[in-house]
Parts: sequence; C-alpha cells; structure tokens
Amino acid sequence: MSSDAPLAIDLRDFSFAYPPDPDTSGAPYVCRHLSWQVPRGAFALLVGETGSGKTTLLRCLKPELAPAGSRGGDVALFGTSFSDLDVRASAATVGFVSQSPDNQLVCDTVESEMAFGLENLAVPQDEMHRHVAEVAHFFGIEGWMHRPCASLSGGQKQVVNLAAVLAMQPRLLLLDEPTAQLDPVAATTFLHALFRINRELGITICVATHAPHAAADYATACFELSHGRVGVVPLERFRGAEAPADVLRARERLLPSCAEPGGPDDDVSAAEEPVVDLNDVYVRYAAGEPWVLRGCDLAVRAGEVRALVGGNGCGKTTLLRTVAGVLDCGRGRARNALADAQALLPQDLRALFVCDTLRAELGEWGERCGYGADAVSAALGRVGLSNCPDRHPFDLSGGQQQLLGIAKLALTRPRLLLLDEPTKGLDASSRLQVARLLLDLARSGVTIVMATHDLAFAALVATSVTLLFDGQVACTEQACDFFTGNLFYRPAADGLVRRVLGEEGA
Repeated sequence: MSSDAPLAIDLRDFSFAYPPDPDTSGAPYVCRHLSWQVPRGAFALLVGETGSGKTTLLRCLKPELAPAGSRGGDVALFGTSFSDLDVRASAATVGFVSQSPDNQLVCDTVESEMAFGLENLAVPQDEMHRHVAEVAHFFGIEGWMHRPCASLSGGQKQVVNLAAVLAMQPRLLLLDEPTAQLDPVAATTFLHALFRINRELGITICVATHAPHAAADYATACFELSHGRVGVVPLERFRGAEAPADVLRARERLLPSCAEPGGPDDDVSAAEEPVVDLNDVYVRYAAGEPWVLRGCDLAVRAGEVRALVGGNGCGKTTLLRTVAGVLDCGRGRARNALADAQALLPQDLRALFVCDTLRAELGEWGERCGYGADAVSAALGRVGLSNCPDRHPFDLSGGQQQLLGIAKLALTRPRLLLLDEPTKGLDASSRLQVARLLLDLARSGVTIVMATHDLAFAALVATSVTLLFDGQVACTEQACDFFTGNLFYRPAADGLVRRVLGEEGA
C-alpha cells in the first residue's frame, strides 16, 4: 500500500474488546465492526460520551500504547498496515499527546525532554540538535530549554509535550483531551499551536475532546464515537457558542430545581464567621524555592459554593491543599473550622485510588464513615458503573475515574468538599450530573470550594468566584457579577448549558 494514500486513518470493520470482566458474560467490546476514515491533512475532532471509548480508540492507533485485548478488522495509517509499523516507523508516523502533562513528562529539563524520544531512536547528535532547535523556534520556547520541567505551569508542560512529540516529525498527531487541565487562555494558545502545525506543516491532527466548541473554528471535520460506531458530526453544531445570556438563563433554570432558600444561590451574610479563613498566607514547596502563595487571603462561609479560577500555575491547587492542611503555611494564618469533616478530590486521582476494584474503592472508608455495601452499590449506579464493579479503577476512562472519585468522597458525607478540577474529562451529561450533585450537597449545608477551568460549570453552580493571580487573590465576586462582562473568563454556551436549556438530549 502507498504511504501517499489519501487517508491518514483508515479503519475497516475494526473491533476491539478488553479482556473479559469476571462480572460479565464475555469480553466488553469498546467498538464492533467500526469503520472510520480521516483524510490526510485533516484537523479532526473526536467526540463522544464519557466512557464511550475515545481514548481506547486513539491508543489502538499507536502500537506502543495499544491496550491489551482482542482486536479484529483492518487498520491502516497513510496506507501502511498497522501490523507493519515497528517502533521506528511508529515514531515517524504517529505522535500521541495525553490528557495529563505530568503523566507524559519523563525528564528533568525541557531540553532533555525534547531530546528524549530522538535519543531512544538513536538519532545522530547533529540531527537531533537540529530537530530540537527547529521545534523550539517554531513554538518560541528557546528560553525554556534549561528550565526544570517541574517549574513549568500546566499549559507550558503541555506545550513541551507537544514539542517533544513533534521533534520526532510524525505525520499524524493524536491528542487525548489535551486542554482538559489548561486555563482558558492557555487552552486557546495551545489550540492555535495545533492549528499552525496542521496548516503550516501539513500534519494530520485528531483530537479527542469533550470541549469541541473551543476547537471547532480550527477543525476541518468532526466525528462522534457512540455505541462502538463512528459517525460524522457537522462542525456547525459547535461553532458560535459564545452566548452569555444563554449561560445566565441556564443558571436560572438549574438553580431553582436544585436549590431552595438558604442554598448556594443566596447571598451569605458577611457578618457570618467564615468556616475557611486564610490571612496573609505564604506557601512554598521547599525552602529556598519561590513562594507559590504570597500574602493570600480567603474567606469562605458555610453553605457557599466557591469557584477558584485563574491561569495555570497561579496557585489554585496549592490553595486547596493549604485549606485541607496538606501544606503548611510558611507565613500567615490558615484556619479551617471543618477540617474534621472534609474531603479532598485531588487533580491526580492516583493519590485517591488505592484498591484493585471499583467496589473495594468505594467501600474503603465504609467502616470509618458508617456506610455499607448497599450504599456502595447505589453509588456505583449513580455514576453509571454498576455493570463493572470488579474492574480496576485505572481501567476506566479519565471521565469515569472523575465520577468514581467524586462518588467516593460523597459517601463520606463531608461538611467541606474541596475539589480540584472536578469536571476534567467529563461530557456534558456527566458535568450536569456532577452539577446537580454539588447543588444538592450545598442545599444540605455542605460547603464547597473547587478549583476549575470549566467556566460554564462554574457559572452554573458557583455562589461566588475567586480569581487568583501570581499567588494572590485578585478579586472575589458573586458568580453572576464575575462572569458578566469579563474580558477573558467568558463561559460559552456549550453542551452543558444547552443541556440545561433543553436544547440537547437529556
């Protein structure tokens, strides 16, 4: 077959199933008899519900990342059969960028990270240096080369991941939710970099995403994975999504159905004593390192749903961990009146999941918190995982892991819920499910503080919003006031908003 074939991705009658689950009769198929053709040079989006198999399908196109299981049918990339791609051919054909920047970085410095793949392919030194220099210049990151990767913000790490993959000069880039952990400005910058790679370098791009509205103006095609099949979706469905009035209408519609007087949409008396109170707090991760929080003040009162927003690296996660008592203040004072009844959802769920099955994971704290097997079964049902209770948590999709983590925390009946990117990797339906859960918890008196880049979600759920900048609180306002007329933090009327307004499926 010709390497100049007009199709970058050509799947015909393709099927894939993971190894059999003990609780099911046979292997759970992710896709069956699937056909999918992506033209060479396309900028394609791949959408689908949480758990529909988008990540699995993309990984099935990269030999080194292909999951274990049974597969059938024909797979060709640029006319070359998948089975004919050795490691070197794979690197030259397919690049893969994962959802979490930290999970892909393996070296200490940016320069070493960008050279890592080339070194493993035994590329000669002179050629390797040329590739790294060209890519660094293309992205304008020459000044980062000697910086430690750990010192970069989330957006910068994702650019380094993309640059390191691009240095190996693949013809096809596969990206799995690449902007899920990026702030709105960093996400736009990253998508524009993809646009340039596609248009200027002629590299075919395929992005699996739950946020197609942000990428629709750059894309040339959109496909939806549903019930194991791929179909074409018109891009017009996701374009022109900015409609602040629709967001406010959705907020008004959602809150009355979930909140009662005294709930999260009511003003909280300024005279009431805060349950979380940080005053002039300084926090850093090691002596001699720069302060991450610098003179930070925060006051959260009982029953609030407080959203923390701001750019990658501004200190949102550090602030949550300080409130939780995971990090100590170097200076200042931090008081948490609900520390004995709190639960923290970390951004990296590997810090939360410690058991081998979903059932065991949700039951881990049962004896301590006073719930049993019936509550675990009910929680699995609420998040749509009752059909695979003995699956390992890390065999779930990223979105399903988010739902599992939130369900695990909710079972503890916390009075303070601290959430770091709670909607990461979730489709519109799952985001709405989480929104209703949080509003119900707030109605019952639970105080919620969440760090999020999901502006539409924050606009619908939050009582108030705190904007962080450079380790300090830039402002705290009521949610409606914050999002009305904001120059950059503008929630789009995306799938979540349209679902609330009844313009998409229930």
